[in-house]
Amino acid sequence: MTDAAISPLARRITHRHIEVFRAVMAAGSATGAASLLHSSQPTVSRELARLESLLGYALFERVQGRLRANARALALWDEVQRSWQGLERVVDRAVALGRPDAVQLSVLCLPALAHALLPGAAARLLQAHPHARLSVTPQESPLLEEWMSAQRFDLGLCEQAAAPPGTRAEVLLTLDEVAVVPADHPLARRPVLHLEDFADQPFVSLSADDPYRRLIDARFAQAAVPRTLRMETHSAAAVCAMVEHGLGLAIVNPLTALAAAGSGGRLVVRRLAFSIPFSVACVLPLYRPPLPEVAPMLEALQAEAVDVARQLRALP
Repeated sequence: MTDAAISPLARRITHRHIEVFRAVMAAGSATGAASLLHSSQPTVSRELARLESLLGYALFERVQGRLRANARALALWDEVQRSWQGLERVVDRAVALGRPDAVQLSVLCLPALAHALLPGAAARLLQAHPHARLSVTPQESPLLEEWMSAQRFDLGLCEQAAAPPGTRAEVLLTLDEVAVVPADHPLARRPVLHLEDFADQPFVSLSADDPYRRLIDARFAQAAVPRTLRMETHSAAAVCAMVEHGLGLAIVNPLTALAAAGSGGRLVVRRLAFSIPFSVACVLPLYRPPLPEVAPMLEALQAEAVDVARQLRALP
């Protein structure tokens, strides 16, 4: 509302007038209101009379020296209570922001990274900073990049090193994709799998529009190695679940593969004799004020990335 739209009457009614009215309604008398306001009874009575004069109507009936609220006063009281509750919430929030756990770090990441890399990093962060709070939002591309460009999150995790507009990117890890095989499959006994090992085998693929699916398909096409493509899904975690139930072999990112292999023992991870690079980058907004927790979260992610690389080196 512009200044021109505010009536001259509203300009003259001050916050103090409403404060006096509220105190009188709460205490039931000018004397009680004066005590609540650390003022005097004559001052409260004068301010209340001034408010009624400005409004042009009475709010209270004076009965034997006491104040009795009329219908207009009760209607105004309802509005004042709602407004005061909103103000109290603002005050409570302002006070809460001074506590160590008042602000939470908002993280946007691909669903696969929320399932694999991020939980370990979050555990590291919360162990070192017990008062830290995290909010994790899984999201696929391209919305992930759009939301990070809009400065909506403190930190993002994606599978590309190129920074979206308005952000900067730091590569956390670069590894190779791996094979996931049912634990009772004959190929599970081999430490490294070649393209030819997948010949005519049932294969669980990522969805057709996935960039890693296109890289994988191109490798097999170049080598003229046929596979039996029976199932596909957009989720690497779902791919691993299909493999775990014996529905085929698959090639997925190492983070999801290691997480799935450690959950039930019915799936094993094997290195590939050929390279399909997989990268994870941390995306940071350029125009959003950084929280103190961003730096330790980055350190936790880097430590978790080092641990993942160590686990891959330890594979048979």
